[in-house]
Amino acid sequence: MSTPDPDKKSPIDALTPVSAALVEFQAEARIPTEHGSFTMKLFLEHSTGREHIAMVMGDVQGSALVRVHSECMTGDVFGSLRCDCGPQLQFAMSEIGKKGSGVVVYLRQEGRGIGLTNKLRAYQLQDQGMDTVEANEHLGFAADLRNFEVAAQILEFLGVSSVKLMTNNPRKVDTLSKHGVKVEERVPVRSEVQAENERYLGTKASKLGHHMDWLR
Repeated sequence: MSTPDPDKKSPIDALTPVSAALVEFQAEARIPTEHGSFTMKLFLEHSTGREHIAMVMGDVQGSALVRVHSECMTGDVFGSLRCDCGPQLQFAMSEIGKKGSGVVVYLRQEGRGIGLTNKLRAYQLQDQGMDTVEANEHLGFAADLRNFEVAAQILEFLGVSSVKLMTNNPRKVDTLSKHGVKVEERVPVRSEVQAENERYLGTKASKLGHHMDWLR
């Protein structure tokens, strides 16, 4: 009788979710979109119970075009003009579709990490004259509570070691770099300036350090 090889994976093992320090892969499915067909991969974050998503198109092993995007229900789903989140997400998916490969890592950290309820409270304060940073701080939160380390681990799981990162946010570049993902290029994401978002965009540039030279 032969001795089982402990290093050999059975067909059942191949379907078992793969764990990382922060996240665990759960499931995937093909998602056809107007920008092309993506595979949606879902990851569970152990410490928070949040379900994060990677929208993957084509071969992304090694170097890939990537957007790390934080959930914004008001902008992504309902098309709010208070922010530029929805257009940024659509830009990223369009660019990936044109290239035929890439990843959108969609992190479930609404309202820069304060959640939807507090985001709506912050909107009320903004309507009373505060900017987006002042409103968050007035509610007792830091200006930005998001954690991008989770994105680095998801990219590692996907086999992405270097990225062309579609972002204006230097924190995303710094965090990915610190956690083993080489940022070979930062791809600017230009936003349309209009009356409803002009102050918001200006605050992101002046107080959060986002690279938005076109506002000058």
